[in-house]
Amino acid sequence: MPADPTDAATAPNRPAAVVFDLGGVLIDWNPRYLYRSVFGGDEAAMERFLAEVTTAEWNAQQDAGRSWAEAVESLAREHPEHREEIAAYWHRWPETLGEAIAPTVEILAELRATGVRLLALTNWSGETFPLARPRYPFLEWFDGIVVSGDVRMAKPDARIFRHLIERHALEARSTVFIDDSEPNIRAAERLGLIAIRFTGADDLRRALAGLGLLPAERPSEARTQA
Repeated sequence: MPADPTDAATAPNRPAAVVFDLGGVLIDWNPRYLYRSVFGGDEAAMERFLAEVTTAEWNAQQDAGRSWAEAVESLAREHPEHREEIAAYWHRWPETLGEAIAPTVEILAELRATGVRLLALTNWSGETFPLARPRYPFLEWFDGIVVSGDVRMAKPDARIFRHLIERHALEARSTVFIDDSEPNIRAAERLGLIAIRFTGADDLRRALAGLGLLPAERPSEARTQA
């Protein structure tokens, strides 16, 4: 007999809340979407620029609360020959956004239907998150979203996890945390959260099914086999 989707809602010891990371889990974000245009398709030049100038470490400081105006100006002083390309990261930031990651959004919708509490914890600039929010309607499904740039601390810093727990009155041992970053997963585990490393929607579904949050099969697959 196919799994009944309502079974997940009544499973004993079912976690009370699920917290999602956004970028790489629900939203496809990549600065290459912008810089392929900026560099006219010169992949080698683009990769050098991203590795040596607008590095992941530089971008992470905006996620932790540094303003984009300061970030662009300080980096442009170090690399004056790239001022225009550096400024594009901020002025053309919406072009770094890709599509929603549909299979994970489907899982989010199924969780929402069960009534489990949904939250998000994201490393994201407080200046750019409002630009992204209208593009992804599913962001309105969350009871709350903690944006690192707003609180000026970022994963894997334990403080942002504690902020999430306290702000939303969560019990760590009854809260699932989903993220594609291993350091973030380890930080969540140290604080007692049920951490799931995101590697794809199928593996995520199996992990959530094991916790009694979802049926092991997608509803469409269950209907096909009925």
